[in-house]
Amino acid sequence: MDQMSVLDELYREILLDHYQSPRNFGVLPQATKRAGGMNPSCGDQVEVMVLLEGDTIADIRFQGQGCAISTASASLMTEAVKGKKVAEALELSRKFQAMVVEGAPPDPALGDLLALQGVAKLPARVKCATLAWHALEEALR
Repeated sequence: MDQMSVLDELYREILLDHYQSPRNFGVLPQATKRAGGMNPSCGDQVEVMVLLEGDTIADIRFQGQGCAISTASASLMTEAVKGKKVAEALELSRKFQAMVVEGAPPDPALGDLLALQGVAKLPARVKCATLAWHALEEALR
């Protein structure tokens, strides 16, 4: 197996794992910020709840329903931003969206989020991948 197919397989496993067992899924009663979003073209909907302590994301959860890409992206996002400063989370969101919306070269700082880089080649799925990120940005504003 060549290196690209090994990477593709790894990315598929990461996405499937986060879809089947989403991290940080559920309600965060003590959330200090929250925002939601919906993708009318496919029915995906998400609510992101954030507990800020100063300018640090102390905890984050999401709930809603969506396709595999939407759910996996929200799950990966919560893992990526938990414990980060608001500015760092917003910068990560910018890098993620540059990769999936604009097809920018993937930034290694994205870590497991790189599993979603193929979405850039699937215009119909870009909104699925960015739904939770838009809600996060709205919550942090």
